[in-house]
Amino acid sequence: MADWLTALTLVQPGADYMLSIYMVRRVLYRGRSRYQEIAVVELEGFGRTLLLDNLIQSTELDEHIYHESLVQPAMVTHPSPKRVLVLGGGEGATLREVLKHSTVEEAVMVDIDEQVIEVCKKYLPEWSSGAFDDPRTRLVIADGAKYVREASRRGEEFDVVVMDLTDPFGSEIAKHLYSKEFMEEIASILRDDGLMVTQAGCSYVYPKEYMMAYRAVEAVYPIVAEYASLIPSFAYANNFIIGSKKYDPRRLSEEEVEERLRQRNVKTRFYNGSVHTAFFKMPVLKLEPLHGNP
Repeated sequence: MADWLTALTLVQPGADYMLSIYMVRRVLYRGRSRYQEIAVVELEGFGRTLLLDNLIQSTELDEHIYHESLVQPAMVTHPSPKRVLVLGGGEGATLREVLKHSTVEEAVMVDIDEQVIEVCKKYLPEWSSGAFDDPRTRLVIADGAKYVREASRRGEEFDVVVMDLTDPFGSEIAKHLYSKEFMEEIASILRDDGLMVTQAGCSYVYPKEYMMAYRAVEAVYPIVAEYASLIPSFAYANNFIIGSKKYDPRRLSEEEVEERLRQRNVKTRFYNGSVHTAFFKMPVLKLEPLHGNP
């Protein structure tokens, strides 16, 4: 425990040439669910922080950057998202961002680990900001893949699917959810003009894992748009991939984005029209790390 109270060293899995050191003020919670290790700590400079399997998921300082970057481009791209599915997102912040849109009539959140949700409700309530109690929310504790399969059999349809899962290079829980087969299952529950978005780790720290996710989306959807957003607590730019059946987020102008946010009464701290257009103008870095001396 003494080490936790002084410094937290995170060695990025699969990237043996990088590590990050964070100063820990105090440990608020530490435990293990059936699926993963869970910790809530206070980090110097970043505030309260959720860790899963010793990987930072979100921090008090910059969680809004991550969650707005994940959710808002896809939600704004759809002209009228009424029914939305969130896979993962135990903090409730992804759900919070979805529910900001006045067009939403129902948001179904599916997470396999109920303990993460309960820990976040207790120690990180600002992350969800009442989203779990919103009458439009339906919370399902289940495996995401199983839920999507059963929803497809039932003929359920969604306008937008948001995948806020652990990284493909991290926990074993979510790896299969970045496959082409699962992307096809997601497509089966999307309406004819639906779209999905997934977080996809970091394209230059984990290029192989990123390209695995990108190719899975590319194989299924006629429109694919990738972008990245710098998340200071991650120590890298996090990547996101949109797969769409009809609408292209790259075609929206700054003014159109601002108008949709205004019409839906969406308030954001980071995302806006200029950020949206900038996302899709910046190249996504896909660099293999160099090894050894030149």
